[in-house]
Amino acid sequence: MTPLEYIRKAVRRLSPCLGAGEARAVAELLFHRYKGWTRTDILMHDDEELSETTLRLLDKAVDRIAAGEPVQYVTGEAYFYGLWFKVDPRVLIPRPETAELVDMIVDYAGGRADLDVLDLATGSGCIAIALARTLRFAQVSGLDISDAALRVARENARALGAEVRFFEADMLSWRPEPDSLDIVVANPPYIDMSERDAMEPTVRDHEPSEALFVPDADPLRYYRPAARIAYDGLRRGGAVFLEINPRHADEITVLLNGEGFCGIEIRLDSYGRKRFAFARKSDPS
Repeated sequence: MTPLEYIRKAVRRLSPCLGAGEARAVAELLFHRYKGWTRTDILMHDDEELSETTLRLLDKAVDRIAAGEPVQYVTGEAYFYGLWFKVDPRVLIPRPETAELVDMIVDYAGGRADLDVLDLATGSGCIAIALARTLRFAQVSGLDISDAALRVARENARALGAEVRFFEADMLSWRPEPDSLDIVVANPPYIDMSERDAMEPTVRDHEPSEALFVPDADPLRYYRPAARIAYDGLRRGGAVFLEINPRHADEITVLLNGEGFCGIEIRLDSYGRKRFAFARKSDPS
C-alpha cells in the first residue's frame, strides 16, 4: 500500500468521528509522527510501498483514534506555541486559548529582561517552557502537586532546551517568598463538575480529571490560593494572569479586588468568551 492509498483508507475510517477534513489532517500527522514526512514528502514517496512495520504502527494509531482516544495521546506529542511537547494521560493537552494567555504575558513583558515568573499548576510545563523560551533572561519556575506531571514537564524542558525550575507543592497551602516575583500565571482546574457530561468524550474520558474539574460548590477552589500566592509573592507593579471559566468571571473579579489587586481586567479569547483575568499589584510609588 502506498502512502496516499493509506491516507485514503485512514480518512474513510476516521471521518465518521472526526469529519473528512480533520481525518485527513490526522492521517498526515501520523505520517509526520512515524515517518517524519511532511505532505510534500508523502507525495514524493507515493511510488513506494509502505513496510509491514509502518502499516502496523499506522493501523494501531488509527484504531486508537477511532475508539475516541485523543490524537495527541496516540502520537505522544502536542504542538503548542511553536514547540512540540510530550503529552500523555498524566497531563492535559495544551489548548489554543492557553497560547493566547502566553501571548498576553509576552506582550506585557515587552522587552524587559530578568523577570521572575511563576507558573502555578504547571502540568506539562507548556506555559513555563514557552515563556522561558520567549522572554529574555527570565527566571521561570513551575509548581504542581503531581509528581507524575512534573516528570513530563522536566522531560519537556530538557528536550526543548528551556531552563525552568519545576518543583512539587500543593498550591492550596504553599506560600512564596514575599516580593520575589514579577509575573504569576495560573491555569488551574476550573471546569464545574456539572459541565462534565456535556464535554467531548475525548477530553472527559481520557484527560486527567484532577486537572480539569472543580466541585460545583467551590468553583474558585484553586483561584483563592492563586490570588493569595500572587499578591504575597509579587513585587509592586507585578502582574497576575489567570485562565478562567467564563461562568465565574464576575466572581474572580470580586476575588482579585478583595485581595487588593488593581487594574483588574477580564479579557476575551479569540472566540469572544471571558477566558482570562489580569490584575496588578499596586504600582510602584
